[in-house]
Amino acid sequence: MFGRIAPRYDLANRLLSFGIDRYWRARTVATVSHMMRRPGARVLDLCCGTGDLALALAQAGKATPSRVFGSDFCHPMLTRAREKGCPLLFESDALRLPLPNACLDLVTVAFGFRNLANYDAGLSEMRRVLRPGGMAAILEFSQPPNAAFAALYAFYSRRILPVIGGAVSGSKDAYSYLPASVSRFPSAEDLARRMGDAGFRQVRFDRMTWGIVALHTGAAV
Repeated sequence: MFGRIAPRYDLANRLLSFGIDRYWRARTVATVSHMMRRPGARVLDLCCGTGDLALALAQAGKATPSRVFGSDFCHPMLTRAREKGCPLLFESDALRLPLPNACLDLVTVAFGFRNLANYDAGLSEMRRVLRPGGMAAILEFSQPPNAAFAALYAFYSRRILPVIGGAVSGSKDAYSYLPASVSRFPSAEDLARRMGDAGFRQVRFDRMTWGIVALHTGAAV
């Protein structure tokens, strides 16, 4: 499914989010920028897709000799990321990363975490590859806390988004999957609890755009 939509994935994202996805990523980069300033920082953007967040992180880390890697399980997405200028890419399962323990300073994932087969296993794997004092940042769709806005957003997600996404990408089923996957995803509070259970400390989350997106962060100890 992700392979089919890779060629027009970026265009669909811009249209369906009205361009706000750029703001969400910029907020994420600003939140983790202090980790990028670590000398020789090693960063992994997990489920990197076509590489938008990895590229933004690499740009932010230019002032220091940091290295930003991107990983995804979908080869066509990685091919698109390579075309856009992401040099340090590898194909892997996010639940079984081909990396040693405690080798990274920062792990990010933007709009890919909800696609994992096991959220708790994904958090444990992120924790495994982080050094003590490292940081995890998860940018993901969430459920708006305001009931009236949640109903409006649900109508857009279920009735309008699949039509536009299908027309742009040529795969309506992929954009019918999106609202279904969001509705199954843990609430912001539940994800924060799961991060704590996985061993992260100083867990917090920041809702954006009336709660349709949340950025969770946690420190590895």
